[in-house]
Amino acid sequence: MEEYDYRKENCHQGFNIRIAIASYVSTFIGYHFNILSLIGFVEGISMAQQRLQQFVQHLTSTDARSRLEAKSPDDVVITLAIRTPLTKAKKGGLKDTVLDDLLYSVFKSSIDKSKIDPSKVDDICVGNVLNGKAAYVARAAALAAGFPNTTALSVCNRWCSSGLLSVQTIANAIKAGSIEVGLAVGAESMSLDRDDGIKEFSETVMQNPESKDCTMPMGWTSENVSRDFGVSREKMDAFAARSFQRAEAAQKAGRFDEEIAPVHTTIIDPKTGEKTRVVVDRDDGIRPGTTAEGLGKIRSAFPQYGPNTTGGNASQVTDGAAAVLLMKRSTAEKLGQPILAKFVGATVAALAPRIMGIGPSLAIPKLMSIHNFTNADVDLFEINEAFASMAVYCEEKLGIDPEVLNVNGGAIALGHPLGCTGARQIATGISACKQRGKKVLVTSMCIGLGMGMASLIVVE
Repeated sequence: MEEYDYRKENCHQGFNIRIAIASYVSTFIGYHFNILSLIGFVEGISMAQQRLQQFVQHLTSTDARSRLEAKSPDDVVITLAIRTPLTKAKKGGLKDTVLDDLLYSVFKSSIDKSKIDPSKVDDICVGNVLNGKAAYVARAAALAAGFPNTTALSVCNRWCSSGLLSVQTIANAIKAGSIEVGLAVGAESMSLDRDDGIKEFSETVMQNPESKDCTMPMGWTSENVSRDFGVSREKMDAFAARSFQRAEAAQKAGRFDEEIAPVHTTIIDPKTGEKTRVVVDRDDGIRPGTTAEGLGKIRSAFPQYGPNTTGGNASQVTDGAAAVLLMKRSTAEKLGQPILAKFVGATVAALAPRIMGIGPSLAIPKLMSIHNFTNADVDLFEINEAFASMAVYCEEKLGIDPEVLNVNGGAIALGHPLGCTGARQIATGISACKQRGKKVLVTSMCIGLGMGMASLIVVE
């Protein structure tokens, strides 16, 4: 028998081990290269996906614009959008103009400027907040202005959105086929119709903390927004100064002239009682030469609630009215009415009463979701500047470019007649779009007691 040679076996085992190691290394290297290739492949897919996503977003945006700008005979369109001048409560040109006469004036201007046969107007909806007898006053004023007794009328109140609510009410009635032509109006005499707020509700209702918050004065809610969301006094004053500066520039350039319907009224001298007939044709709350530095010197208006809200960075208490005439596109063409814009729709959102000011930050995304569009599709925004605290928050939260927000100033400079604002913003926004060759407009406002509303309009 041949003697077992362990050295040969060891040699064979060593050779086998080396083969195994070489095979393992080769496999590892191949695997490594495969991993690198896979990573590169995945990265390539990722980059391709990003480019595809950007392309799809571009197509989606283009598709959204095309969809929004599309025209149909059934579109609800705006054929007139006007407003009175906005004047300082207790001091301005409309301080002695009762709601009856304010409405009479805007009704009369609506008929005169549109040249529509008033008998064609099926319904009028008036947004008003402060006058407890508005239903009486509005109906009587409409008849006096020339609308026949066959033109119906209602009054609505959802605080600061009342003017927009009136537009939505008329638009929805047209869409439903219950009327063909309607006039939406917002009006407020804050000089003569007071709002003293409410101090308490019943014992049962006051047990609910949010119900109790409904007693908060609006200035308190502004301070809540400033404090809760870190909106500084410096940011608030800078925003307010921008509003004044833009409004001053717009007024000097005559950019408000087209939307303003002058009011023939009487002013009473507070010292002598003498009455003088005047024509009010300009906003009188704009403060020329306003700067952030100057606003920074103004004391807090509500020191018991916080230090940041002042008479300089909050909306002015104001008198004014606005009107919007609506009908289907087919009706406008039949009646020979000029089509200014398409009213796409509006929506409302709600939130905690104590931070009511941030309402637009909820209402606008909801509007975008309903109508499938984004910030990129919007040319101009009109957001009511109830307080600079909420305006700054909404601008930042929604990622709105300051260059497309309230391009001719807002309520801080022009004023905020509660029931009027929602309709006034449409008149101002349409005018601004026309002057700039823009189309897609979003309007919005916060609403007392914790709500927000927004509308989508496409200018033609």
